[in-house]
Amino acid sequence: MPKRSISVSATVPVSAERIFDLLADPSKHPLIDGSGSVRAPRSDAPARLALGSSFGMDMKLGLAYRIENTVVEFEENRLIAWRHFNGHRWRWQLTPLDGGITEVTETFDWSTARMPLLLDLSRFPRRNKVAMERSLERLAGLFGAAA
Repeated sequence: MPKRSISVSATVPVSAERIFDLLADPSKHPLIDGSGSVRAPRSDAPARLALGSSFGMDMKLGLAYRIENTVVEFEENRLIAWRHFNGHRWRWQLTPLDGGITEVTETFDWSTARMPLLLDLSRFPRRNKVAMERSLERLAGLFGAAA
């Protein structure tokens, strides 16, 4: 069985709590999105995500569209993940390190997708890795640091 997830990591010189606060706020997702596809949360999105939260996002990948997400993993200040309609997940893991810095790992996991073979055959995993690297750079930049 092929590996159906990719991850990128960076060390950011800020606490996991501050990073998690940003990730748990869907209105901030366009600020960190390295793909350029996340435009804005839908008006019914919660101010702060929690396990089971649903939130819609206005997106653009060539054409504009909307997507609904559900938070499927949640550990305050450590882990948050949401899945799309197809079942694949975006996961953010935060590991506090000495000196108030945090290792941030973003993962695109399509092992849980309804039709993972379609994603295997597409360019999305490869493109998503590049976008995730940019997302970590943008995240670090929001805190005045380089990833």
